[in-house]
Amino acid sequence: MKNQNKSKKIFLLYALISIGFLIFLSVMLLTVLKSRHLPSLYTKNSSKAQRGSIISADGFHIATTKKLYKAIVNTHYIDPQKMELFVELFSIYSGISSKNIKKKLSKRKGVVVLSYNIPEKRAQYLKKLAYELRRYNVFVERKNPRTGQTTLHGLSVIESGESREYPYGNLMTPLIGYPHKLEENGYTYIKGVKGLEKRFDMALSARQNELSQGKRDVNGYIILNKESFSKPNINGLDIKINIPVGLQIRVEKMLDSMKEQLKAKQIIIVIMNSRNGKVITMASSNRFFPKDIKRSDYPFLNSAISEYSFEPGSVVKTLTFALLLDKGLVNPYDLVNGHNGRFKIGRKVITDEHKFDWLSAENVIVHSSNIGIAQLVQKLSGVELNEGYKSFGFTKKSTNDLIYEKVGSVPSAKRLNNEIYKATSSYGYGMRVNLLQLIRAYSAFNNNGRIITPKIVSNFIDARGQNIPIESEKQIQVIKSSTANRIKKILIKTVNEGTGEKAKIDGLIIGGKTGTAHIVENGQYINKYNTAFLGFTNDKRKKYTMGVVVIQPKSSQFAAQTAVPVYKKAVDIMVEEGYLKPDVVE
Repeated sequence: MKNQNKSKKIFLLYALISIGFLIFLSVMLLTVLKSRHLPSLYTKNSSKAQRGSIISADGFHIATTKKLYKAIVNTHYIDPQKMELFVELFSIYSGISSKNIKKKLSKRKGVVVLSYNIPEKRAQYLKKLAYELRRYNVFVERKNPRTGQTTLHGLSVIESGESREYPYGNLMTPLIGYPHKLEENGYTYIKGVKGLEKRFDMALSARQNELSQGKRDVNGYIILNKESFSKPNINGLDIKINIPVGLQIRVEKMLDSMKEQLKAKQIIIVIMNSRNGKVITMASSNRFFPKDIKRSDYPFLNSAISEYSFEPGSVVKTLTFALLLDKGLVNPYDLVNGHNGRFKIGRKVITDEHKFDWLSAENVIVHSSNIGIAQLVQKLSGVELNEGYKSFGFTKKSTNDLIYEKVGSVPSAKRLNNEIYKATSSYGYGMRVNLLQLIRAYSAFNNNGRIITPKIVSNFIDARGQNIPIESEKQIQVIKSSTANRIKKILIKTVNEGTGEKAKIDGLIIGGKTGTAHIVENGQYINKYNTAFLGFTNDKRKKYTMGVVVIQPKSSQFAAQTAVPVYKKAVDIMVEEGYLKPDVVE
């Protein structure tokens, strides 16, 4: 009986051990098979590359990109005993007042965005702070009552986007243009809409984002070793332009003042190096702030220098005369009948502001006679005149550096066979051009008969700081060198004795031609005018082609009283800034 009880006890013990072992195996099996939320042994970090900058000739960043970050914290994970410490440290590192931080934290519990606009430098400081806060247990682990998982969330500093900055406000607008924001996966990107921002959007855009991945340490940071992988940021190309800030600022201020004085709608100016085509000033009196565009700014968003086409008026007489001279159809000393200021061609009566009986062919330009050039141009065929204007660059893009250029028009060869159309075209009516096209055309007279393409952008700069040159376009011989030099002398005479006298400056070689043209609205000429002065200014070493257009001045309809004074003030600034040195004997 005793042995029987002993056997039962042994059996029971074995049974209990077997059941316990089975339970242990079952638990182990469930543990193996059950999906678990173990922290990954690997992690990765990424950072967005930035849009390139636009840099002036004298090294100032006209447009640049600032990376923005947001700081996020979950209040449930902040140790209540260390809340004050968190607030004070975050305030010191972020530059945000502790009062504002407390206000945000008190408004809601859980996930709180402390700031959306943290600059990159402060973001780096805050990332270091986040690491230290975790190290000193400012954040505590919390158990999720539903899942039973224990987690720890600290301070997160995340890239939120990029902001385009214009440190000099409205300087060089609308040439620079403006951007527009796009959002992708919660990140704000910048894309160019107008001006250089649009024309070179692809070059400026970021090339490659930074990525690092590898094994993580206990704090979730990547362990950099041979098993980790990383690729660097490659930012967009920087663009360096030929326009210096110092000169541009002074010219823009002068235009602002002259716009008010002349009661004009707008004044535009271009100054270009006649030897290499580098544009050193491209300015408008009508500008805007790219980061604060108002409805009243909408008319100024287009660059009038290349996007406003107009009938140029008498500045075209110089080109007409050059075509005649180049073909040997006129001699500068030929006499032309001025018809005492009134001349009829077909049904069209042509008049001159100043009455002449007879004048030399070159004085037709010097004194800007409509009647004189209308008679001389009849020596050209419609084909010759049409092709001649086109050879000077009319109806073609003036430069590859700008976008949305309005190339204008000239009458067809067939229409120009008509003596009336031929006459009116000879002094700049019935065609449309923009200021940059006129600059390109007039460069021939200061460059031995070769027109030169205006060059606004100098070169690109890559992420390593290496210059990437931009090939210059070939200069085009449109008239003989002898013709250009003769026209040059006539334009100098125009400044010394004719309609451009107010542009004269002792010690400098200045030549140019005035132009005034009625404005067309709804197919009708109205009592409003544009005035222009196109020419060149040289000293012993430097040569510049320059042009001014005054749009709808109310003070006077004459270029000699509007465009010419603006031109002279621009030359005065160039002298003061050292771009020109008058040869004056003291």
